[in-house]
Amino acid sequence: MRHRSAWLLRPAMALMTTTVLARIGWTLALVAAVVLVRMLVAAMLRRSAGEGPLRRDAASRRFVTTQVVSLLALVVIVGGIVQIWFDDPARLATVVGLATAGVAVALQRVITAFAAYLIILRGRIFTVGDRITIGGVRGDVVALGLMQTTVMEMGEPPHAQSGDPVVWVGARQYTGRLIQVTNDRIFDTPVYNYTREFPFMWEELRLPVKYGADRAKAESILLEAARKHTGQIVAHATPAFERLRARYLIAETSTLEPKVYLRLTDNWIELALRFVAPVHGVRTLKDAMSREIVAGFEAAGLEVASGTYEIVGMPTVRVIDERGSDGR
Repeated sequence: MRHRSAWLLRPAMALMTTTVLARIGWTLALVAAVVLVRMLVAAMLRRSAGEGPLRRDAASRRFVTTQVVSLLALVVIVGGIVQIWFDDPARLATVVGLATAGVAVALQRVITAFAAYLIILRGRIFTVGDRITIGGVRGDVVALGLMQTTVMEMGEPPHAQSGDPVVWVGARQYTGRLIQVTNDRIFDTPVYNYTREFPFMWEELRLPVKYGADRAKAESILLEAARKHTGQIVAHATPAFERLRARYLIAETSTLEPKVYLRLTDNWIELALRFVAPVHGVRTLKDAMSREIVAGFEAAGLEVASGTYEIVGMPTVRVIDERGSDGR
């Protein structure tokens, strides 16, 4: 009787094995097809890269399209596997409910990071190529993943350095460190985006001059250098600033043209040259302007004031020896 039962179960076991093998085959075929399509789309996007000024926009569009295709590929694979392996809806609902509860507890931080990833893409918080500050990390976004964002760190001018993290580059240029930041940091800390809406920033050069010096000449030298090096920058920034005003309520009547402001101190008059600069290449721009300003000051006989002190005279010092002639 026992042998007869085993003989009757053989067809059922064979059918089950065949079904499992078929499902495995369909699963592998599905994954291979989706990966192949994704690779073809990525190859097409690489070929469509722009040149010159359009390269940044093309790279941004290529990145967004790649991310969308990756998400669609993930959805197709998960949905296909569910359709292949689960025939009974009641069984599927039970499995999904238990799996969801377990994942929600064990991978809470991961789920939050993935949700932040979707918000970053949808909310236009930042994208690859943007210069941002997030969670104390400053730099350019070079990669954006499902869980983490990779930032190429940059330095800061000495007066703007906070010391956390410590950087040794005294300007907004790369330090060479790649930093991984989890996407869920957008829920905990502010995100400063330097390039998303307005890829320009106002910069300042401060120079102290002595009281009694030719302030008008000094101011003209500063303005001449600024206008020479920022003329084309102002032309490009003007339409971008108008679009920014149309989208946001900007109360301050800021001007894009260079302007010099004076500040009185106890020791000198401080001339602050305010001008617009692109987010990238600020140090090179300020270096060129500084060299021209120094040459202009030297030609005009102007000096930069400093906090040094000069002793011009000494009072008469009289020493009286009250000891006796024997030296005691």
